[in-house]
Amino acid sequence: MIEVRTLTLDDYDAMMTVWKASGLKIRPTGRESREQMERQMSVGVQTILGAFVDGQLAGVVLATHDSRKGWINRLGVADAYKRHGVGRALVQAAEDCLHQQGITVIGALVEHQNEASRSLFESEGFEIVPTYYLSKRDRPDA
Repeated sequence: MIEVRTLTLDDYDAMMTVWKASGLKIRPTGRESREQMERQMSVGVQTILGAFVDGQLAGVVLATHDSRKGWINRLGVADAYKRHGVGRALVQAAEDCLHQQGITVIGALVEHQNEASRSLFESEGFEIVPTYYLSKRDRPDA
């Protein structure tokens, strides 16, 4: 059985372990640093959800919004739990979380080569919208 709950800063080390084990590109000295995660959690526009299987953190996802549009970001599932419904449970929980905050438009950024994630989101009703993602960073680890 998969249990999804909101994570706190106390879960930071386990969250980082899952993200690393999932192969997700993380920036532990930048936006995924403990300090940045604490700041992001404190402003009220980001919820970190964790999926637990038999008490073990198996996956993590961020549900964020700008008060107008929601985003599902940083979905990572540890290899041992892939293809067991953990990713699907996290996507559904993130959607529910955003809907509870009044968000009705939800997007997800998936890297082009990540076919597994793309398939997951498409199976959950997300549509591919051809677009360009442009990024400007103050520093490389941001």
